Amino acid sequence: MRTAYSVETVRTAERELMARLPEGALMQRAAAGLAAACAHLLGRVYGRRIVLLVGSGDNGGDALYAGARLARRGAGVTAVLLAPERAHGGGLAALRRAGGRAVAAGGTEELIERADLVVDGIVGIGGKGGLRPDAVPLAAAAQRSRAAVVAVDLPSGVDADTGEVHGAAVRADVTVTFGAHKPGLLIDPAREYAGAVRLVGIGLELPAEPELQALQHADVARLLPVPSGESDKYRRGVVGIAAGSARYPGAAVLAVAGALRGGAGAVRYVGPAGQAVIARYPETLVSDQGPKRAGRVQAWVVGPGVGDDAGTVAEVLASDVPVLIDADGLRLAEVAAVRERRAPTLMTPHAGEAAALLGVDRAEVESARLRAVRELAGRYGATVLLKGSTTVVAGPEGGPVRVNPTGTAWLATAGSGDVLSGLAGSLLAAGLSAVDAGSVGAYLHGLAGRLAAQGAPVGAHDVAEAVPVAWRNVTGEPGGS
Repeated sequence: MRTAYSVETVRTAERELMARLPEGALMQRAAAGLAAACAHLLGRVYGRRIVLLVGSGDNGGDALYAGARLARRGAGVTAVLLAPERAHGGGLAALRRAGGRAVAAGGTEELIERADLVVDGIVGIGGKGGLRPDAVPLAAAAQRSRAAVVAVDLPSGVDADTGEVHGAAVRADVTVTFGAHKPGLLIDPAREYAGAVRLVGIGLELPAEPELQALQHADVARLLPVPSGESDKYRRGVVGIAAGSARYPGAAVLAVAGALRGGAGAVRYVGPAGQAVIARYPETLVSDQGPKRAGRVQAWVVGPGVGDDAGTVAEVLASDVPVLIDADGLRLAEVAAVRERRAPTLMTPHAGEAAALLGVDRAEVESARLRAVRELAGRYGATVLLKGSTTVVAGPEGGPVRVNPTGTAWLATAGSGDVLSGLAGSLLAAGLSAVDAGSVGAYLHGLAGRLAAQGAPVGAHDVAEAVPVAWRNVTGEPGGS
């Protein structure tokens, strides 16, 4: 599992480690890892033109010491100093001894544009807000150049703890981060600025509970429900789908499609789109008598395409089994009814729906995804899966937020969320917790989208049909590619 820690936690661990090491040893470890990453990116170091963008903090020192290592290998290294009087003295001296040079920042845009590699050491992980005005032209020159841009620990101008970007920021091709991932490296919009992220271990001792978690194949494989020899369809779990309407029968079909591939033993459908569901998926158990008369289920999915059917939503929320609320159900679910539930609740809004629930603009949710998902989870006393370019899952009791690492922009297509709701609801019925069901569902859904698309447009039904392939990909079974 990939983890990320807050700036305060990382700095505390760094201070504890520095107290046990010779002076400057920790910076040298970071600089060695940074120089190695730069050399790997360049392929050949000798004769290459490297520009270091150096601020006044330790990130500038890391860049200077790494530049010295690259200069000793024959690169032409120039440090552009944004605050010459406050540049790291030891790093600057090491660069000059190795044959590098340093210049003040003014009028250096052409120098940057001619570089083969630009190293961003302007601002460290404690930076807040966008770049300062004197750094903006340098970042713009790096963006215009053909140079590879490497950020030291974090792209300058992004918020390490939240992933927010307020103003101009450096766009990196590679970010070399030290000791631990920072939340901003895993959360959009900052993640988009980070490029490929390389983690360099420097010996930090970190607490057991991180700020963020990102599942990987092995984690998902351990959580997936696997039937035993004694399993029957009821022991595997039955998921109820209360979705669709005369106007939106497709939402019901797609939610059922996701549910049938999610590991539960059976799917019960309740609603007015029964004929459409049966025509596509005859194995579905269909009823038009409402949720209370549908028969036993281990979890409910309610909301996709239900229109204004508040009665069905209220009836499902009154049940004593886990419930996933999506789409129209989010609008119709009363806060008090959700908070009063004793069984787990999983809400799956996209940014627009989350904004409506919070009473803010959509842009505010998209720019501060961590804050939005935590606020929703606390307000409703529920687990919240906030869909989007970075899908995040937060539980009602706090703790680490889960960040989904899979997906593709092609998943932004009508009905894709309905498939996800059915898939995650089926995992709830199979016995996963709300956080795990949301995280695993999002992981499989994103991977299925990637496998189905392969760089081309896909429909929601393609994503549903690719879920078994994604499942086998995760578990290592044949046919999973």
